[in-house]
Amino acid sequence: MRVSLTFLLIGSLTLGACSSWRDSRVNPSNWFNRSEPAAVNVDTEGTVNPLLPSEGTSEGIFSPSEPVDGSVPITKLTAMRVEKTNAGAIIYATGVAQRQGAFDAVLRRNRSEENTKNGVLSYTFRVVYPEDATPQGDEASRTIHDAVTVTNETLEGIRLIRVTSERNALESRRR
Repeated sequence: MRVSLTFLLIGSLTLGACSSWRDSRVNPSNWFNRSEPAAVNVDTEGTVNPLLPSEGTSEGIFSPSEPVDGSVPITKLTAMRVEKTNAGAIIYATGVAQRQGAFDAVLRRNRSEENTKNGVLSYTFRVVYPEDATPQGDEASRTIHDAVTVTNETLEGIRLIRVTSERNALESRRR
């Protein structure tokens, strides 16, 4: 009984001394000051996004370089269809590459004010070819499929959907 009473007394005295730990320089929570307001460069022309670097800043030595787009339009489109969904539509495209090994297929939207004014939603079917030479092969081995989802907001006012390739283009009109 005496031993447990002794430990209880020592423990309560130790915990009572913890209030001095709060202001100590050894406490890691005191290593930095509390946050203080800082001045922000205000852009008089528009709003400032603090998450984006300002235009005058230079890139650091460890900053990644801009990726180079190595994609090219696919050689020929063979099929395109548009399927309606609750949230908008899915545009499916099938194309034939010039040679085997094409990868990273993407339907990239052509953003042009002329197209949107005329009610046209335009995409280009693009692929990336390997750097090494690959055989041409038969058409079935070079066929590539891709799809893109389009929302109802994007389809608002659109009367024609067009997918282009290097040699041809396919269109689908809204009924």
